[in-house]
Amino acid sequence: MPRSRPAALPRAVPRALRFVHAVLACLGLALALAAQGAAIDVGHARLDPTDEGYSVNADFKVELSPRIEEALQSGVALYFNVEFELVRPRWYWFDERTVVSRLQYRLTYHPLSRQYRLWTGNLHQPFQTLDEALRVLGRVRGWLVLERDQVSPERSYEAGVRMRLDTAQLPKPFQVTAITNRDWALASDWKRFNFTPAPAPVVTRNIEGARAPAEARSSLEARPGDAKAANEARPAP
Repeated sequence: MPRSRPAALPRAVPRALRFVHAVLACLGLALALAAQGAAIDVGHARLDPTDEGYSVNADFKVELSPRIEEALQSGVALYFNVEFELVRPRWYWFDERTVVSRLQYRLTYHPLSRQYRLWTGNLHQPFQTLDEALRVLGRVRGWLVLERDQVSPERSYEAGVRMRLDTAQLPKPFQVTAITNRDWALASDWKRFNFTPAPAPVVTRNIEGARAPAEARSSLEARPGDAKAANEARPAP
């Protein structure tokens, strides 16, 4: 008795599988592009000593998604916070957060002049392109975060710095959108590094009333009255 052949799959099934694979590939590509389109990456970060204390110098790479860029060009101001914290580790208890500081930038777009403006307080700097504005936004230089009396010399601390988009400063409709849309969850990881303050430099000062060296004292003690007295005491020829 001849064997019965298995029933052939309908021709529509392979087409459906190819369609599903194509859709999944498109979704994966879209997710990859979205992940690359909105991100804040932190490069190097360090604390440098100054006359007043210690300043943060850090580099960030900021990239906006098309949706955030569209909102910016529509008149929505974007607030970026650079956050710094200094922690003193303690083996016997929770770590002590010694210093917490924040620096805020505001990025806006002016449609009449077609310029992007980066604000720090009441001061702003204009840019012709968004890439230039984001490049300057990511360069944090000379941000004073510590005074010398806030840390103990030769004691180990852990410093951390990051940048994030402050969605609480957005208009109300965008705040609601930011809760469910990952495009607006824009923040870098914490960049943490060890920090040990150097001893304060020794400053030598002249104390008022201290005795001068012999050579200087002899010149200081030579007064006009002494010379006159010496001439009067000299015998006449």
